[in-house]
Amino acid sequence: MWGRIDKKRFVALAALLGIGGAAMPSAAVVSAEIPASPARPVMGKICMNCHKPEGNNVIRGYLDGVSFKAKMLQVKLDDRVEIFNFDKNTIQVVNEQRKTGSGELLQNNLIRKGHEIRVEFSQTNGAKTAVKLTAKPPVELPAEMLISTSELEKLVKLGPEKGGYFLYDSRPAQRFQEGAIPGAVNLPFPAFDKIAEKLLPADKKALLIFYCSGPACNMSPGSAAKAKKLGYGNIKVYKDGMPAWSEKHYAVLTPQSLKEAWLDKDMSHVLLDVRSTGTNRFIDGAISFPAGQAKRLVKGLDLKPKKAPIILYDAGKDREAVTVARALVKAGYSNVKVLAGGFKGWESAGFPTETGKRSAKIAYVPKLKPGEVALDLFKQYAAVLPDGFAIVDVRLPAEVSAGKLKNAIAVPLMELRDRQAELPRDKTIILHCNTGTQAEIAYNMLKDQGYMNVRYFNGKVTFEKGGSYSITKD
Repeated sequence: MWGRIDKKRFVALAALLGIGGAAMPSAAVVSAEIPASPARPVMGKICMNCHKPEGNNVIRGYLDGVSFKAKMLQVKLDDRVEIFNFDKNTIQVVNEQRKTGSGELLQNNLIRKGHEIRVEFSQTNGAKTAVKLTAKPPVELPAEMLISTSELEKLVKLGPEKGGYFLYDSRPAQRFQEGAIPGAVNLPFPAFDKIAEKLLPADKKALLIFYCSGPACNMSPGSAAKAKKLGYGNIKVYKDGMPAWSEKHYAVLTPQSLKEAWLDKDMSHVLLDVRSTGTNRFIDGAISFPAGQAKRLVKGLDLKPKKAPIILYDAGKDREAVTVARALVKAGYSNVKVLAGGFKGWESAGFPTETGKRSAKIAYVPKLKPGEVALDLFKQYAAVLPDGFAIVDVRLPAEVSAGKLKNAIAVPLMELRDRQAELPRDKTIILHCNTGTQAEIAYNMLKDQGYMNVRYFNGKVTFEKGGSYSITKD
């Protein structure tokens, strides 16, 4: 991420890359009643690769939700979140294009969920109020250093040896394991100084290409700067990175990556076995999707969302898997990956296989977030609430007056902090709103206040005249 605390470091980077006039977001002075020592980290771990803490009134992380109704927003820092009040008329917002305005720049996903942000805030009686929110802008690089998606496509088609290039993924190993551009080698920016000597070519004139997580990611430009300092003179940065590549192409991963990054962590995905139906051994969880029937199967596939991770494998030569992967990408699926070496590679690595008949039914079931209640279970609670449970409706009073679950307690999110005495400590609390946004913020707020038995429904609850309602989830 970016910031004034690292201006010297940024200027040095700019000098190495030949960047002139790079603008740096300024940090406003905010009056705040903050304890001398922060009780918790003030930035995500990945931010620490480029930055240092700026004090107790600045947090760096990822935008995780905004509720204009409750006048609250939450910022994700690794495995926890910070919640801030905000006034849409007085908060200063700087978007990715460096346009400055008020809260209207947060509306309609103008700053998307998951984007890196920097928040300056004040604090009174334990409540934090966001004063300024700055979205991380795209990294500025000289045009001659950039390589486009179409240019990289041609090189990847040839391969590193015939194409005469070396492609490096600057993301952390965990992200690389989830899927990378074919032919890429993982050279994480945080570990560059330790392992670059082993991975960079001896020829200082060789074409080096670095990429990471998109236009706002500093890791590939940072790696390029380090490589230039080592004497390499033919360096390119694929600034659009993995997100842009995945929109038009498949990624690859190794058997070890499939096991460690997906199966061992129980990460939600769809695993397709594109071999013929005659095989009876397969990777656990694989669904039969024969390459010979791919045209028909892809046409009939209705997997939602289109960004659901799809991993394919064939017998071992990758040709069939690549053919099906290209068909899926053409059909609009933007998170398609091929297991390099296929089933043979998986088996050769000594990983377990299953026997029997593979399923032919394809379904993507997103993994529930921590504290989230499944759709069917919440429907049961809404109809008949078991002993030991309490439903809390955190919508606005005007919304509640138009309809409410008969067994729910109504406490608006904006009043939740001051009305905790109304919440039963001896029961499991289930929070809901009308979309899930306010309920999730309420969940994180109560967890931060020490509530252990609290969950939330991340979906839509719509009320009709006459007391009827519907409960759905996108």
